[in-house]
Order: sequence, then structure tokens, then C-alpha cells
Amino acid sequence: MSKKSKHDKGSTKTNAMRILEDLNIEYIPHELNTKITNGSELARTFGIDPAKTFKTLVTIANTKEYLVFLVPVDEKLSLKKAASAAGVKNVEMILQKDLFNRTGYVHGGCSPIGMKKSFRTFIDQSAENFDTILFSAGKIGEQIETDPKNLEKLSITFSDLTA
Repeated sequence: MSKKSKHDKGSTKTNAMRILEDLNIEYIPHELNTKITNGSELARTFGIDPAKTFKTLVTIANTKEYLVFLVPVDEKLSLKKAASAAGVKNVEMILQKDLFNRTGYVHGGCSPIGMKKSFRTFIDQSAENFDTILFSAGKIGEQIETDPKNLEKLSITFSDLTA
């Protein structure tokens, strides 16, 4: 994989892309020219393996801490496993209407990188089975592809998270 420093003509880099470049993390941007916000539908429409395409989910713990989890688009987050990974009693999904205010991202375009505030972030351990994975670049229709090992540089923790 080669580092992509120039983004496709006519579009701008997202915060997530700039952060990866600042950390010298190689990635490939994918601009899919779509308004599809469902990760499973997006993967199938563009012929991308859903198992290596991850969705970003934001939760709140019983401690009132916001936590971020990445799971494959065809899988469900186990709230029990998520809480265990974070070392808290329980977590619940935040309301979709609260997503932008908490993260700076909209539903369908929420990247785990470059949120308004830094939240502890976890990714399902299945990501380690792939040379590269994809996740939102922070804009609907844009994805970042990178080696999952690079995520450790961003303090993203691998855990068993799916139901």
C-alpha cells in the first residue's frame, strides 16, 4: 500500500486523512460518490468485502464516558463485550441525534479518527485477519483503507466485540 498524499481531484481531505498523514500512517482514500449511509449496503454496492469494512459506533458508559467501537458492517456490537473491553459495568448506544454534537460527524460518515474530543476507541479483533481494512473517512461516501496494525499508533485497542 502506498501512502496517498494527494486526494482525488475535486475533493478535499478529511480531518481523519490529515491526522493519518501527520502520523505518517499509510492509507488509501476511496471516494465512492454515493449518499449510502448503511455500511452493509455500501460494501455490497461497491464490491467491498463486508468483513473488512468497519462501522463506527459511539456509546456512553454507566460512568458517563463516551466510548467508540468499530465492528464489521455485517456484525452487531455486543454491548456486554464492549463494556467488558472498556472495563465498565455497561454501555449503551448514544442517540443518533446526539452524534454530531459529540463527535463532529454525521450518521453514515462517522470516522473513529478526528472526532471533536478524544474518546477511548476499540476495534473488533477480526480486523487482525486482514492486510487492510476500510472505515469511514469522516464524510458520507468516503472510506479510508489502511493496515489494521496502523491503528495501534492511534491508541485503538483490539478486542472481541461482536455478538
